[in-house]
Amino acid sequence: MIPIRLLLVDDDPLVRAGLSFMMGGADDLEIVGEAADGSEVEELVDRTRPDVVLMDIRMPNVDGLAATERLRNRKDAPQVVVLTTFHADEQVLRALRAGAAGFVLKDTPPAEILAAVRRVAAGDPVLSPTVTRQLMEHAAGATLDTRRTSARTRVAALNDREREVAVSVGQGCSNAEIAARLFMSVATVKTHVSRILAKLDLNNRVQIALLTYDAGLLEEDGH
Repeated sequence: MIPIRLLLVDDDPLVRAGLSFMMGGADDLEIVGEAADGSEVEELVDRTRPDVVLMDIRMPNVDGLAATERLRNRKDAPQVVVLTTFHADEQVLRALRAGAAGFVLKDTPPAEILAAVRRVAAGDPVLSPTVTRQLMEHAAGATLDTRRTSARTRVAALNDREREVAVSVGQGCSNAEIAARLFMSVATVKTHVSRILAKLDLNNRVQIALLTYDAGLLEEDGH
């Protein structure tokens, strides 16, 4: 088994030590480096080639949001899981829009953090539909109309089938659930998801979910 390569990024050395201690014993995971600030991340990624970056969102110089944006704009970027102390935090939502695959709370039990890293490494976002809605509602505010206009323009590039798949992704459905709902194979669903990501210039399923929300597609579908 090839272990998942993990990079830890947090400005608190005690947090890094705790994460390293509780995750270092997993047979399928290798901690390849640690960083105390977002400014160190790109150089460490080049040197250690992690599969997943566990990223603190609040750091004094370059924060996790800026570091995530820089990473996800790179070719062959690692997946990013954001570390936060808040369930509903506008900065978390911004990190997800920038391409993070999900987030975990700092007080999450070790086994759940490990499970989150494994899921993200396997290509699955770490974000439940309930938490997605909570974050979206938290950040809706006065900018919703502007985001909706922009999102609807982008979503117009999808054909009807892609739009159906995108809405199902936004509702938190797995590929198997989408396949059953839309009467297609799982392989076909994966193809549609890949095309949606390419057409809309998105990084992952979380961003599809956010865009369908911004465009109002989940409301139209009764969710």
